[in-house]
Amino acid sequence: MIKTTLRIEGMTCGMCEAHICDTIRKTVPSAKKVAASRSKREASFLTETAVDGERLRSAINATGYSCLSVETAAYEKKGLFDRK
Repeated sequence: MIKTTLRIEGMTCGMCEAHICDTIRKTVPSAKKVAASRSKREASFLTETAVDGERLRSAINATGYSCLSVETAAYEKKGLFDRK
């Protein structure tokens, strides 16, 4: 799995978070666990394969928010008792 994290400026309320999540789901239909946080100024989601960061950035910017960066990293699900 790959975790993609977006730094986003302009979110001010829960509805803004919902708009960002909807945009991500429309742009990346295979996205799972889509979440946005206005306090952290970021959104994240999981996919099986890498996504096109520029396409995602353009889709976010087209909604009126500013996507500052797109970062991807390998994601490994941790079990309930997995402590490292």
